[in-house]
Amino acid sequence: MQYWLMKSEPGEYSIDDLKRDKVECWDGVRNFQARNMMRDDMKVGDLAFMYHSNCDVIGIVGLMKIVREGYPDHTAFDQHDKHYDPKSDPDNPRWFMVDVRYKRKLKRTITLAELRQHEELDGLQLLKRGNRLSVMPVSQFHWDFILSLE
Repeated sequence: MQYWLMKSEPGEYSIDDLKRDKVECWDGVRNFQARNMMRDDMKVGDLAFMYHSNCDVIGIVGLMKIVREGYPDHTAFDQHDKHYDPKSDPDNPRWFMVDVRYKRKLKRTITLAELRQHEELDGLQLLKRGNRLSVMPVSQFHWDFILSLE
């Protein structure tokens, strides 16, 4: 099993939305490195943190489970979708997504500021300068430590 962190903007899709929907596709990722991880590395049964970004309280808010491995992101083919990519071809898809299932909300948001305070989290990709990835791996050590902060 692998562990992941997946960023979401609560104005677009939040942990409460996933709780309501139970299972949802994680679409709209438009970074090749993140796409490759979703397409090639994420497996059914892997666990992921949902991380709210671009909001008042930035941080880890919940847990999800990968329930469907990478498959073509249909939003890339829809001219009316904000994630449309005219260079993406259904016969040779450029973008991929996975399906996630809600596991639970954290008891509290573990903020980015709090994460930065712990030297145990040195090496956590989220904390590296200039990191713009919306999907990133998390080591088991970092996963367990973050959960211990809850």
